[in-house]
Amino acid sequence: MALHASQDATKPLKIGLVVGETSGAILALGMVKQILKRHPDAIIEGIGSQDLIDLGMKSLFDMNELSVMGLVEVLKHLPRLLHIRKATVKHFIDNPPDVFIGVDAPDFNLAVETKLKATGIPTVHYVSPTVWAWREKRIHKIAKATNLVLGVFPFESQIYEKYNIPFAFVGHTMADNIDINVNQEEAREALGLESDGLYLALLPGSRAREIESLLTIFMQTYSRLLSSYPNLQVLIPAVNEAREHQIKTILEELGLRNKCTVSRAPARDIMIAADSVLLASGTAALEAMLCKRPMVVAYKMSSLTYAMMKRLYKPEYFALPNILANKQLVPEFLQEDVNPDNLAKHLALSLPVPANTQKHVSHATGESSNLHQDNNNRAELIEAFTRIHQSLKCDADKQAASEVLALINRV
Repeated sequence: MALHASQDATKPLKIGLVVGETSGAILALGMVKQILKRHPDAIIEGIGSQDLIDLGMKSLFDMNELSVMGLVEVLKHLPRLLHIRKATVKHFIDNPPDVFIGVDAPDFNLAVETKLKATGIPTVHYVSPTVWAWREKRIHKIAKATNLVLGVFPFESQIYEKYNIPFAFVGHTMADNIDINVNQEEAREALGLESDGLYLALLPGSRAREIESLLTIFMQTYSRLLSSYPNLQVLIPAVNEAREHQIKTILEELGLRNKCTVSRAPARDIMIAADSVLLASGTAALEAMLCKRPMVVAYKMSSLTYAMMKRLYKPEYFALPNILANKQLVPEFLQEDVNPDNLAKHLALSLPVPANTQKHVSHATGESSNLHQDNNNRAELIEAFTRIHQSLKCDADKQAASEVLALINRV
């Protein structure tokens, strides 16, 4: 085992960190803040978000270059990704950290971790690859690559126990940072929205390809809803300047720019302010669930990627709220099922009942209505979301930091 700087108490802790995308950056940021509380002079370098750079991290490359999804899509960017990976490995071998932490991005990070672990550098992978969902044999690659896996979902521990691989469930930092009971009125006030307005949040994804694939369909869905909900307004969060420009360009092309508010405000605040959410599958669905928002989840991928995933993917569901509940809590749609008719139909069920429909109680006739049932369904949904929220609320940032520092001390 190589001697690392942390074993010399006179030298600052040195941490290697590679983050592949926005959702991973959120996890990394909380963990790093907790490490810096205990080791204020720690040196952190690798690949990370602007928030991590603002904390003092030295980023060797732009994190956005790693944000590529899909089996086919990755091939287009493979030469550049291989160059970044090779340069990153060389940097850490030449400048060995006390520990290397790869956050998500398993196709990139596990390869880096394998090479670094072979030189004696302790390695941690934060966010378990979805070996429980598909390609279970990757577990052997994970074992070779890591000294420890930090998981964000409790059910993941089963597969690591099966293969006797060190694993720690730490919970999810978003579950810690979002109140169990969110305040819609405060969120609307903070965003300058009407307190009694009717709002639909659209989250077509944080990557250019996702937005290109989904935003037009999402806006067509909105157009269909307008016949029943003429006052319905759209809120779209943009993760950065590039995505904001892309979103606004698409809206201009559709002639719907004046119908939407595109904002750099946190997606979380926008979801809390909304009455319902239409979003791309991924971490955003988890966040919408933690915000206790009714939602419809959609995803489109290349035909070849979909054909491969259809054969390999094991779970019955793909939306995180449904996976965590092990039943369908929210509607989810893939590929050709992602169309305006399907999406509008299910979103309408999650919005307040329009005043001009027969769903309202008729006091004159005493007829029953579906309004009571709609309210009951919403209450049951929020109750289910709350149970899952509580199961993930484990002080994840502190737990992740403690596990990393404990690993350094025992290797």
